[in-house]
Amino acid sequence: MKFLDAPADLAAVRTDRSGHLPPTLPDAVVRATSVDDVVETLLWATEHRTPVVTRGAGTGLAAGASASAGEIVLDVSGLNRIVQIRPDDQVAVVEPGVLTADLDAAAGEHGLFYAPDPASAAISSIGGNIATNAGGLRCAKYGVTREAVLGLDLVLADGRRLSTGRQTVKGVAGYDLTSLVVGSEGTLAVVVGATLRLRPRPLEIATLAAHFDDVVDAAAAAAAITSARLQPSVLELVDAVTLEAVDEFRGSSLRALGAAALVVQCDGRGADAEIEAVAEVVGKFATSWRSTTDPVEAEELLAARRAGLPALETTGDVFIEDVAVPRSKLAEAVSGIQAISARTGVKIATIAHAGDGNLHPIVVVERGGTVTEGPAWDAACAVFDLALTLGGTLTGEHGVGSLKRTWLRQELGEDSLDLQRQIKAVFDPLGILNPGKGI
Repeated sequence: MKFLDAPADLAAVRTDRSGHLPPTLPDAVVRATSVDDVVETLLWATEHRTPVVTRGAGTGLAAGASASAGEIVLDVSGLNRIVQIRPDDQVAVVEPGVLTADLDAAAGEHGLFYAPDPASAAISSIGGNIATNAGGLRCAKYGVTREAVLGLDLVLADGRRLSTGRQTVKGVAGYDLTSLVVGSEGTLAVVVGATLRLRPRPLEIATLAAHFDDVVDAAAAAAAITSARLQPSVLELVDAVTLEAVDEFRGSSLRALGAAALVVQCDGRGADAEIEAVAEVVGKFATSWRSTTDPVEAEELLAARRAGLPALETTGDVFIEDVAVPRSKLAEAVSGIQAISARTGVKIATIAHAGDGNLHPIVVVERGGTVTEGPAWDAACAVFDLALTLGGTLTGEHGVGSLKRTWLRQELGEDSLDLQRQIKAVFDPLGILNPGKGI
């Protein structure tokens, strides 16, 4: 265990990638290297009634791991072992600091893969994915993190250790505490281990990229794929603002092909036939499209999507939103976001996991500008309103953090919010785990 309180160390863990900067520095950082370190930290925090903000890789986008004066940061990124991979059971046991892409690569050595695939897979940790119930590119077919978590090893606020869930694929003994903790944003317990489901790596993959005159057409095409009862593993949308940034970032010329793009991937036996069915649907909306089964070419088609956020970050400071709507409402949501941008004069780029209706409207401001107040925040709030009006949600995978708490009552209702706060009090009666976040 390392205990740090130098200003440089505190500043390094003060915030995440959300754009929110707390006004003060936390009191200290504890860098845990063992579960015993976590237990000792929480015992001390309970004794001294000191709030604890658990942190992994720090890639969160809702200020869920931000910390300020009066709080200590518990850094678990050093708990980064892949404890075991059991190929016969298609299960991995890992610590929370393991990077998502590293687990996927390790599973690949056994002909398996880890299905959750956030765009930040190369830099985000499993613990953070669990905290926010992260999704990603492959969630259209394989679901989000919750579907991959079989069991958890936890340390409760008072230092007690607890194991939830199971090592089996099925199991219904008792309440599902595992699923309750997944997505709880560090407010119920500290995750120190996870038993995760792996899947057979597909033998066949087919990829399609399509271009459109308008982003609303691209969104309509994505909804039509769902209506046609097709289930690609990847269905991603990128708008013109993002394509322009990617071209500048990578030296490509994607914007010249259209004002929006869809990238679609089908996997498993029959992937060729399924991508042909996708092409038949997309062809009614697109100006052009191409497909491939070559893995190198496929990765190049996906690279533009993965480069979207890094490219936009080179153009200014960004606030990465995360609303979701019913898939049939995707085109309305995209059109509404365009209208908000025009009305407010705020630059908004839209990237979407179109396969499950999860949109990432990205507010871009000049370098050094604020994204959590003024016109930029007004535009973000208008996006929240739009999502709720369309029957959607404030967050599909990034979490509530501290940035969206004031909107929760509108989505959940007072009774639901009150019940959730009672559950929080059972796990954390002193309220020391990540206070002011989530609920």
